[in-house]
Amino acid sequence: MFFEGIERFRQRLAAGETLCGISIYVTDPQVTEAVADSVDFLWIDLEHAAMGIEAMRGHLLAARSRRCPVVVRTASSDIASIKPILDAGAPGIVVPQVTSAAEVQHVVDACRYPPQGKRGFGPFTPTDYGRQEEGYVERANDAVFVAVMIECVEAVDAIDEIVAIDGLDSIVIGPMDLSGSLGVLGQADHPDVVGRMEKAIGAARAKGLPVGSGMPADPAFAARQAARGIQWMQVGVDLAYLTSGVDATMRSLGDALGTD
Repeated sequence: MFFEGIERFRQRLAAGETLCGISIYVTDPQVTEAVADSVDFLWIDLEHAAMGIEAMRGHLLAARSRRCPVVVRTASSDIASIKPILDAGAPGIVVPQVTSAAEVQHVVDACRYPPQGKRGFGPFTPTDYGRQEEGYVERANDAVFVAVMIECVEAVDAIDEIVAIDGLDSIVIGPMDLSGSLGVLGQADHPDVVGRMEKAIGAARAKGLPVGSGMPADPAFAARQAARGIQWMQVGVDLAYLTSGVDATMRSLGDALGTD
């Protein structure tokens, strides 16, 4: 039950599909329940959102009830950040701001049990509260989806070493932070940014790794990223869709009522 969604996510990526999801910032799990049927996956954000483990757990429950694949973006690469997320039942993680192959190896090791990794054992929730421990370690090691974000110059410079790490399942491009790392913050289409993105994408695809990307709700940019080889996209965030929908409706009402 805990891995059905992420296993389907993997299968669709392996089949060459392009998948689109959104980021969850709102703490209320009803948001996940409401949008899960409209997206290919959900990206729960613990890096930028004011959300803790308790609220994240509610989103995981809602996603499982809808059989929606879900990944959680951690606050950092620290074990203290990764371990409780996985033990709460997250089937996949995205670790931001990695800078080296050594840091990525640390992440991969923290996500899998021995002998593949160094993850400590305490998965009460994913084992159905202790009812299904038999065979759990092997399935968890096979199923957990481990991705890191390539969003700084140092990570791009180390990309060949990063994508060669056994157990890394994907990289995710962070265009905004990468542009900031290159001194052109906000210019995701700047030639220097595009060149670094294409270098990272090419290195990952050469190793058979699917590549994700964060981005705003911008279909034109999404199309450009897909053309570069991006296969799964975090397109915008729940709060932005809320505000854009309200703003658009209020403008239409103003036009219709002549009050604008």
